[in-house]
Amino acid sequence: MSGRPTPLVRIAVLAATGVLVFVLGACGSSGSSATASDTGKSTTTSRPKTPTATQLRGKRYCEVLLLHPAPAGITADVYNTFPINDCPEAQWKAMDPRTIAQENSMLAALLNGPRYWLMDAIEKNDTGAPVQKSFGGMEMIQRATVVVGNPVEASKPYVENAVDRRTVFSYDKGRTVYELTTPDGTKYVMQSWSQQVDPTLEESDLASLGARLQPQAGWSYAARTLTAPLRVVTTSTTARVVQDELKNSYSMETS
Repeated sequence: MSGRPTPLVRIAVLAATGVLVFVLGACGSSGSSATASDTGKSTTTSRPKTPTATQLRGKRYCEVLLLHPAPAGITADVYNTFPINDCPEAQWKAMDPRTIAQENSMLAALLNGPRYWLMDAIEKNDTGAPVQKSFGGMEMIQRATVVVGNPVEASKPYVENAVDRRTVFSYDKGRTVYELTTPDGTKYVMQSWSQQVDPTLEESDLASLGARLQPQAGWSYAARTLTAPLRVVTTSTTARVVQDELKNSYSMETS
């Protein structure tokens, strides 16, 4: 035998070393929660649908991604703390991704956070009762699924990933937004900023962030004040998301 690792083993190693913590700020609607067990087993709730979450900007959240094989390739189920809790710091730091993966019989678990919203509102197409899990005692709701594809490529900054979240992200008139623009004019608006790489990063630092970023040649970063509301509509299509080297996440703007 050559000793060459299988694709599944390779992905598990990438996850364990943090290589696969990539662009996945992909949440949905707000709503009340129901209690789940602390074993990581899922529950469903019968709560009334509340498809619009408002006053989001600056709100803190965290995510757990569960990786498993699927017909389309390695897929991540994305669980989000919003709106159940604001991801308490001590509890988040105590999270053990290997234990979470074992408890949920998954290939790997990834921790994505803490993060902070930059949009003002989220509208989500709810299609049924949400799946809810508890990770280390922290309650979360499944908000999206992502086909990882090539894990090495997916983990690189400025590489586009498809996220199935069925949402509208809304930014109010008068808000400052932060955008990446590609050489062909495609724009990606920052949906959340992260303290994973730089724990001191604050929203007030985002206006001058371009001096720290190193995207591909021809890309640019800029802040602008909206003269009209901005809506990123992906209710019937997959969202296109990229991440910079500080793990801030951006959604491709829609017409």
